[in-house]
Amino acid sequence: MPPAATKLRKAYVNVDHPAVLLRFEDGHEIRVAQGKVKTFDAYVGEVIRVIALYDPTSRDRDLLESVRAEDLPDAEPHESR
Repeated sequence: MPPAATKLRKAYVNVDHPAVLLRFEDGHEIRVAQGKVKTFDAYVGEVIRVIALYDPTSRDRDLLESVRAEDLPDAEPHESR
């Protein structure tokens, strides 16, 4: 049986584009508006595609980069209550 995948808590900050779409290998997507930060769980070795969205009414999208989860910055830990 293969070992369990290691889960990571990561963050993405969008400073340059009106909107960015993070597309994960399992097909789910996270939208990040300009000036916002999103945190999410990802797995070691997972490739995340970073796609720029300039016009929400258009299907035009630009692939900015494909990045491995472990190369993204770690999310700030939050306090448990």
